[in-house]
Amino acid sequence: MPTPVVLVAGLHAGARAAAVDRLLQEHQGAVALHHDLRAVTTGRVSRLVRDRFRVLDLTEIRLAHGCVTCTVREDLLPQLVRHAATAAPLIVDLWDSVEPRSVAEALDPELFALTCVLTALDAEHLPHDLSRGEPLARSGRHAAAGDERHLAEVLARQIEYGTALYLHGSDEDDVELSTAVLGHLAPHTPVLHDALPPVTGAALCPQELADRVDPATAQLPSEATTDEIVTVVWNRRGPLHPGRFFDAVDELVTESVRSRGRFWLATRRDRMLAWDAVAGVVSVEDAGPWLAALPEAAWELTSPARRTAAALDWDPVFGDRVQHLVFTGPDLDRERFHALLDTCLLTQGESVPCDDPFAHVLDLREIA
Repeated sequence: MPTPVVLVAGLHAGARAAAVDRLLQEHQGAVALHHDLRAVTTGRVSRLVRDRFRVLDLTEIRLAHGCVTCTVREDLLPQLVRHAATAAPLIVDLWDSVEPRSVAEALDPELFALTCVLTALDAEHLPHDLSRGEPLARSGRHAAAGDERHLAEVLARQIEYGTALYLHGSDEDDVELSTAVLGHLAPHTPVLHDALPPVTGAALCPQELADRVDPATAQLPSEATTDEIVTVVWNRRGPLHPGRFFDAVDELVTESVRSRGRFWLATRRDRMLAWDAVAGVVSVEDAGPWLAALPEAAWELTSPARRTAAALDWDPVFGDRVQHLVFTGPDLDRERFHALLDTCLLTQGESVPCDDPFAHVLDLREIA
């Protein structure tokens, strides 16, 4: 029988440690493994293994190449195999900036049953950290040499991938505000403060976890207003004029804290484009073809979730091509966001422009 594994992620080390301590206390026989990656760029990683009573192992390991992938492949997975015979559940206490998805997808389902992805968050620091666009390297939290990710984008992805969210902190106002923020960013995920989720149940499917966040199938938030926090959803059918939309990008990302979704440009009719922005840092990537651009015989090669998402968006004219963007931030003006984005649509009778200012981003990434 596969050994239960719990992943505990989060940028806030104190909140993560509190969650791991509680798991160890609540589950007799559990063992926690943690890799400290502060010196990973030099090829050195510190491994800590502990149970509810004591430290079982504290070892510095050396890697041929300093990165998260190497740490998972060369040390974490062998350590999980080693301890699986005598401990359950196994708790993986992930380093600050490690995103849980890569670890979840590395687990062998014949050996391990991933039962929970718990993201631990500090209620006091969460709202502020979601607006911090600084690089991870500036705070010493980078996970490899050349890690160009930003603090807020990692935090957002840790929140959105988790199957449960644990808020650590005793100040009622902090907990209330952070709970409201999480209700906008991850409305389908339970937020816990006084308890932890069950971690010995049925195994999670990594593909289903990926479907929750991948652009083509993501469970995007709905429109909502909680005091000053507002989530605005823009959903349209026609194509976007690349020039006008490019000119609107700065305003869209500076006024919102978090935004994501999928869209299409008049110059790239067959390609789904993914929009991901947090704390002023925006990413636009090619997410593959729309199903409507593929022959029906190829649809069976896509995942059931992909086909279901396309069916829900299907239009007799455009197929599954859709503009679906979601913006969250303080006091967002829904009407103004809609008006701005509506002016970016290609008007009836307007010819497809020759210039595409997104080309220098999208085409370079395709070449890379």
